[in-house]
Amino acid sequence: MKHVLDRPIWSALQTAHADLAEGGRYARRYPPSIAPFAASADDGPESLGALENLPSGDERMFLVEAGPIALPSGLVVVMEASVTQMVAERPHERISDPRIQPLTEADAAEMLDLASLTKPGPFTLRAQSLGHFWGIRHEGRLVAMAGQRMRQTGFIELSGLCTHPHFQGRGLGSLLFRFVAGEIASGGDKAYLHAYAANTSAISLYKAQGFVVRSEMNMRVVKRRP
Repeated sequence: MKHVLDRPIWSALQTAHADLAEGGRYARRYPPSIAPFAASADDGPESLGALENLPSGDERMFLVEAGPIALPSGLVVVMEASVTQMVAERPHERISDPRIQPLTEADAAEMLDLASLTKPGPFTLRAQSLGHFWGIRHEGRLVAMAGQRMRQTGFIELSGLCTHPHFQGRGLGSLLFRFVAGEIASGGDKAYLHAYAANTSAISLYKAQGFVVRSEMNMRVVKRRP
């Protein structure tokens, strides 16, 4: 039996994020202004045909699945990579720290600037449409953040974890990681995350924070064939 996280984008857009979904029965995506993620229901011809019709112009879509990613002939691969999916081995305790503050729409531009600098993964001005984010400021400047991205029944993805290069090595990322994991657990959900398989240092850090590898995943970035 397939796990709900084997096709995390599809399962999110069917459940907790169904209200954000564009598409229909056979393929869905998030609005591009929120996240570039898309998925087909399965590898059947109807689903792949529907997936092919989702992007317009030169739009790029990220596909993430546990197995090989099938594509229709009308889509071409722009980039692909191996991704490691990890889940919290046990619920994290909820913690409190006065430096950690909730981020709002007023912080969106600064959040995007930090994400553009540190490249934690796909990030947009409307990323907060997916879940809550928190940050740490230094002299009024946002220097670290983390938050929630995809949601499935019983699971919430920990994402957007990044620290400004001038403030790395001070434990801010670790603090925010534990904070967000604790917030997810406090609601009764299990935290999970994705990391590029080649980023072994990050994976080692996540293991030290109580996460274990659940599955190796495939990622493909695709667009319409010219």
